[in-house]
Amino acid sequence: MPSDALPPRSHNGGPPLDEDDPHASWRHWNWKRAHKKAWKTPPREIALRRLARAEELGMSYREYALEIMERGRYL
Repeated sequence: MPSDALPPRSHNGGPPLDEDDPHASWRHWNWKRAHKKAWKTPPREIALRRLARAEELGMSYREYALEIMERGRYL
């Protein structure tokens, strides 16, 4: 492999980020990663408990989970 085909020394091996593309920004990448982690499906028992509590409060599961994430405590 020719040396000019290799990425620069500090390159992490990921795809190139186009500066003109607003979706390729570091902040957007971090937001997407945190969003995915926050909405990761919890274990079955926890999901069922949250669903039951959400129904008691007249909320959807998604609304109840969002309240937990925003407030950092259970309703």
